[in-house]
Amino acid sequence: MTTTTPVTFDRRPDEYRHWRLNVDGEVAWLELDVDEQGGLVPGYELKLNSYDLGVDIELYDATQRLRFEHPEVRVVVVTSAKDKVFCAGANIRMLAASEHHWKVNFCKFTNETRNGMEDATAHSGQTYVAAVNGTCAGGGYEIALACDKILLIDDNSSTVALPEVPLLGVLPGTGGLTRVVDKRRVRKDLADVFATRPDGVKGKTAVDWKLVDELVPRQGFREAVAKRAREIARESDRTGEGGIELTPLEHRYVDIEVAKDQATITVKGPENDPGDLHEEGANGWFLAMTRELDDAILRLRTNEVEAGTWILKTQGDPEKVLAHERAVFGAKDWLGNEITHYFKRTLKRLDVTSRTLIALIEPGSCFAGSLLELALAADRQYMLDGPPIDDEDSEERATIRLSEANFGPFPMGNGLTRLQTRFYGDDDHLAWLAREKDHQLSAAEAVELGLVTDAPDDLDWEDEIRIALEGRASLSPDALTGMEANHRFVGPETIETKIFGRLAAWQNWIFTRPNASGPEGALRRYGTGQKAVFDRKRV
Repeated sequence: MTTTTPVTFDRRPDEYRHWRLNVDGEVAWLELDVDEQGGLVPGYELKLNSYDLGVDIELYDATQRLRFEHPEVRVVVVTSAKDKVFCAGANIRMLAASEHHWKVNFCKFTNETRNGMEDATAHSGQTYVAAVNGTCAGGGYEIALACDKILLIDDNSSTVALPEVPLLGVLPGTGGLTRVVDKRRVRKDLADVFATRPDGVKGKTAVDWKLVDELVPRQGFREAVAKRAREIARESDRTGEGGIELTPLEHRYVDIEVAKDQATITVKGPENDPGDLHEEGANGWFLAMTRELDDAILRLRTNEVEAGTWILKTQGDPEKVLAHERAVFGAKDWLGNEITHYFKRTLKRLDVTSRTLIALIEPGSCFAGSLLELALAADRQYMLDGPPIDDEDSEERATIRLSEANFGPFPMGNGLTRLQTRFYGDDDHLAWLAREKDHQLSAAEAVELGLVTDAPDDLDWEDEIRIALEGRASLSPDALTGMEANHRFVGPETIETKIFGRLAAWQNWIFTRPNASGPEGALRRYGTGQKAVFDRKRV
């Protein structure tokens, strides 16, 4: 089950069908009230606050607006507007009927949204608190797990559960297993019991097992949660006023072209010098470019699943790129901080995208500082060593520039910069690169420094690029996805790398197995009254 209508990711609060966003001073309330008939794709009902991609797109939009439009908010309470049900998780009918790529992209996006909630708590002083006021299962509990605190209503019936293994024959798809043991430090034997109990855990046991933080009496639940939220707000160091509106996207700085099995993403540099970040608001180049790039990645992932290779290009003046970058880093306030972390999250989205990424660095490019991170995120980088292909008499040459942006502000999911990942364990080389910061680097220098894969001259450029792209297209997309994911992340394993690597890889495989998705599998037979028939061989 997929849609023939392209999926869009641009939303506004007055258009939400599934969430209510209310701001009360330093506390915001995000209440889930799913419209049963509001599925993104026809063919299923979103009962019991279950969700599909459309529900999560609204959640992502809300989390972004809270960071940019409401600097006064220090605590975000995530709860349900329905009585006795918090969230039943991802809609099973939707999952069972969806094509494999849809399921995987859906889980990836919801993972990233939950990571963004944790990022807001860690880096923006905007703490997320789950107020679980009813049954909370599967992806619903995974929403709660993404929050810093989980408050569970003490009504002798409400439970938290991860019932995917016993009921559906799959794994929790958005980080549940990892967050239970790594984030909440639940003992592995108790986690094993919990993840195989379809009825979940409630009350004091949920607290004792560290599955939730506190119990709140049913009587006066909302008032008690509000009081606790205000207490948590006092611990936040978030300061700011005069949020900026995230206006509708205009697509001025990021172009997309799709042809057969590849897509070209061209990021354009700024035309003007930077102004005041607050006065420019969403129209400032750095923020506008980041929003457009984020949107481009999501739309290509979801709507162009056969475009297996993405070619990354830039156009513009590197000096202006660096000037805007310095304006963001130099702001030293909540807005500069939010823009920095937003670009970080967008680059992370690129890192975990299951597409081959090829950066082409040509005369007229502006791969400098922050935009050089796009090239460093790519699987290969090709830099033209010569004049523009269409103007052999030109003296213009391709260059790249390292800046402060490449040495810390935009870490990957493994906690390392892309340079640290590229030259893992080679501190001498990293020190050499640091000395080259703010220097204009030619193709030959980029090769010497190991910053590009190859630098063909203008005579060989077109043939070399064509051969590279054709060779890539001839390989198995499945094998490439696994190979790229293994190469892109080195060194430390974090919650993020586990979720997108270990957990996602196994879930990806399990989704295709007959025990889950076959005609007699658990995912297919759920709700039919028929028991799943399992192939008992372990593999």
